[in-house]
Amino acid sequence: MATALADQESLLQNLIKVGTKTDFGKDHFFQNIHTHAEFVKQVPIRDYEEYKIYIEAIIQGKHNVLWKGLPIYFAKTSGTTSGIKYIPITKDSIPNHINTARNALLCYMAESGNTAFADGKLIFLSGSPELERVGGIPTGRLSGIVNHHVPKYLRSNQLPSFETNCIEDWETKLDKIIDETMSQDMRLISGIPPWMQMYFDKLTERTGKKIKDIFPNFSVMVQGGVNFEPYKAKLYESIGKKIDCIELFPASEGFFAFQDSQQAQGLLLNTNSGIFFEFVPVDEIFNEQPRRLTLKDVQLNVNYVLIVSSNAGLWAYNVGDTIKFVSLNPYRLLVTGRIKHFISAFGEHVIGEEVEGALMKVALEENVRVTEFTVAPFISKNNGKSYHEWFVEFENLPDDINGFAKKVDDHLRMKNVYYNDLLNGNILDPLKINIIKKGGFIEYMKSIGKLGGQNKVPRLSNDRQVADKLKKWILQSYPQRASLTSKGPVMKDTYEREMGEQKND
Repeated sequence: MATALADQESLLQNLIKVGTKTDFGKDHFFQNIHTHAEFVKQVPIRDYEEYKIYIEAIIQGKHNVLWKGLPIYFAKTSGTTSGIKYIPITKDSIPNHINTARNALLCYMAESGNTAFADGKLIFLSGSPELERVGGIPTGRLSGIVNHHVPKYLRSNQLPSFETNCIEDWETKLDKIIDETMSQDMRLISGIPPWMQMYFDKLTERTGKKIKDIFPNFSVMVQGGVNFEPYKAKLYESIGKKIDCIELFPASEGFFAFQDSQQAQGLLLNTNSGIFFEFVPVDEIFNEQPRRLTLKDVQLNVNYVLIVSSNAGLWAYNVGDTIKFVSLNPYRLLVTGRIKHFISAFGEHVIGEEVEGALMKVALEENVRVTEFTVAPFISKNNGKSYHEWFVEFENLPDDINGFAKKVDDHLRMKNVYYNDLLNGNILDPLKINIIKKGGFIEYMKSIGKLGGQNKVPRLSNDRQVADKLKKWILQSYPQRASLTSKGPVMKDTYEREMGEQKND
């Protein structure tokens, strides 16, 4: 990483050189760009909506639109505002996706000395590898595309089978995965944390055993896609012991970072893998001309929106993720949320990192495990005050749920001065927690057709779209006016009894 700054500068120059001969490069006068400042002047930040005209041209068969030739794949994703998105993957960009995953495993092996996991079975909980064609270009979920490029030395140990991976219905697929893996020597398990948890829960239901007893040689868990912290305690409890974990930061737009050390905080930025990075301070992203910093200008513990230009043909593309650096030598970062996932219905601009941090801190203090949660604003239309409404599914309930809610609110107030001012000014009421029934979030995801794969629940929203649909799975809401001492334990007994009944069903 000693050459990170030079690598990034060289990457920008090489990207511009190739891009000059593309339609996009001609539209933006790439022949006149020699510096980052000139690049900023000529190429504005874009999201997918502003790219659609170029993507449509590619689908119609036009060559040299965003990058030389045609993409070799489209990664198909579901956008919240753009509907289905088709993100190009080119011959030049595919090594970024494949080699970065390899490098993460090699770094782990070199540091830990654990190479034995490669001798056993490995599972990748991913989307279907079956690809359709859009404009003649193979198209599918990124995880399904990558499945076609698993190295030969891992392929013989890879589970589940190709046929099982092609099953679209997640619950049917999961049952088949369990059939194929339950008796195998599983040593590495990879996937998005909530779906790994569902896999573990199903295994335990079938066997009555902890995962460590089903897979005694299981030693490495690889995860990404969401912040690991809210899921970590429950996953380790399901496993029955703490094992090594490798965190990844992949996206359809590129593989941005990976955990290169079990000893250091953060993920190593992928500075020499076909992607040029820019960083916009979060509070400037909606400005007409926000500052676009290069790697040499970033600071520690500042939230930035990630902007990428790459050999996939993306130019100043707003990925939508927010990050902050926890080390500048080497450049390591934490993913702090999504720029579109925030609450600012009252001017507070609360972000994912803040709500996750507040909830997880109190959960750790009180030995409470959270299965899943999301937060939305409740805007009162009558005389009552508005508030932040939380929807939380617990593995085990706090002894005093109202006290728990107050502690979370207090921590959020410490993390966000604007939120604190709104409560001090008597504009907002303290947050309210709705307890979601066991399995409620899974039922919700199933009801909207997004169970499994790479789909995940947004941590927070500035509207009621998710919140209103979750209402049907609410068991009880807090705080209540009734006595805390009587209501809390009764609710806890009921909740835990219900969990036991569900496990026996």
